[in-house]
Amino acid sequence: MSIPEITQKLLTAKENKGLTFAELAEVLQCNEVWIASVIYRQASASPEEAKLLVDTLGLDIDDAKELSKYPIKGSDAIVPTDPFIYRFYEIMQVYGLPLKDVVQEKFGDGIMSAIDFTLDVDKEEDPKGERVKIVMSGKFLPYKKW
Repeated sequence: MSIPEITQKLLTAKENKGLTFAELAEVLQCNEVWIASVIYRQASASPEEAKLLVDTLGLDIDDAKELSKYPIKGSDAIVPTDPFIYRFYEIMQVYGLPLKDVVQEKFGDGIMSAIDFTLDVDKEEDPKGERVKIVMSGKFLPYKKW
C-alpha cells in the first residue's frame, strides 16, 4: 500500500508535536477515526477544518488545499499484507456472507451505507488481555425496485 506524500508529512508533523488522533479530533471537534481518514486521504475536510488541522500541526496553508480535495477512496486492489488490516479482510472473508444474511434478515434486501456512516474505536479491559472494540454504524439503504 502506498502512502501519499501529504499523509507522510502530516504524520511526521503529528509525531513531532506529540499529538494523538484523539487530541486532533478534540481540536477539530470531530471523531478521531474521521480525522485519521482525512490524514490518510480517505476523506476530505472542509477548507476551515483543513486550515485548523495544518495550523495545529504547524504546517503551511498550501497543505490545507490538498486536504479539501475529494480523495480516491480505498486502497490497492490486492490482499493487504499489513497484519492489522489483513485481519479485517479475513473477518469479511469468514463472516461477510453470514453478516450480510443476518442484516438482510433483519432489514430486508439492501446494504449498509459507507457514506452515512460512523466508526468508533474503544479499548476494553478484560482479564485475558485488553480488547479492541470497533463499532460501525451505517444507515440501511434498501435496494429499490423499478
